[in-house]
Amino acid sequence: MTDTRLIHRVGVGALEWLWAHRDGFRLEPDVDPEIGFLERFKPIGELALICKVLFREGVAGSRQAQLARQLLDHTWRETLDGGRMLVRGQRIEPFSPVPFEVYLPFKELGYSQPEVERATVLNHRLDSWTRFPVTPTRRLGLSAFQRRFGLTARPPEADLVATTWLAGTPEPWTVEGHTAYDITHTVFHLTDWGENPDGLPPAIADYLAAWLPVWIDDWLDLERWDLLGELLVVDACLPRPTLDEPAWQGFAAAQQPDGAMPAVRTMPEGDPEAVFDIVYHPTLVAAFASLLATSRALTELAHTGS
Repeated sequence: MTDTRLIHRVGVGALEWLWAHRDGFRLEPDVDPEIGFLERFKPIGELALICKVLFREGVAGSRQAQLARQLLDHTWRETLDGGRMLVRGQRIEPFSPVPFEVYLPFKELGYSQPEVERATVLNHRLDSWTRFPVTPTRRLGLSAFQRRFGLTARPPEADLVATTWLAGTPEPWTVEGHTAYDITHTVFHLTDWGENPDGLPPAIADYLAAWLPVWIDDWLDLERWDLLGELLVVDACLPRPTLDEPAWQGFAAAQQPDGAMPAVRTMPEGDPEAVFDIVYHPTLVAAFASLLATSRALTELAHTGS
């Protein structure tokens, strides 16, 4: 099993970089709505999800916990203007699920914007909610988010699992980049972002136990750090994680001294905002993988010592 200290250091560095580059979590309020006002909300929602995992798992040090709370406060107050930008986004695209997806982890962490909540309850009742064109995996995620919000999922999660690529357990050698991201997010939704490994149906868990190590080796060789990070998260979501040592050593070696994680091979260069847009996601994933793997490793060590 990988040294827990190595895994932990990856998350420490990632959070330091995210805090140092917090202004990269920005919106473009003056952009033409037809171009996509909601496009820049995604990084903020992902940040909130990872911070929620950090507080849930309870394995972060005091410095990490402090940075996570400061990042949440900064993006909620400064970037989202206390949630008012989510209200604006909902008005621009009334049936887009994006404001709801971004709002939920903030709500779960104690932030509140009543107008977003009213719009969510109203939109949930409309047929447009269930007809909004999204992939099967994202539809599964939306139903999971509805449940967490306190709404009745439409459609129910149980009705959606079989529609995902992963549930069909297809030929494992057919997996490529887009499919792999779909696999990882199916696992995230089924396990509530690693909180409930038993949420994976046994057939899916067995399929992943057999083939995930192969995929991890492949993307380690390709130096696809963003996707490798997500696959390491999937490993930590399994009932029996491997915490693959060569993969974690390679992943940690790719991390930059300032904590940034490149998406592919080496760090990009150029305009700082453009670099942030490329690097923020693999760095967030590095923090996520580190937190969940550290928690699982400590649990395994506790069981071994008992």
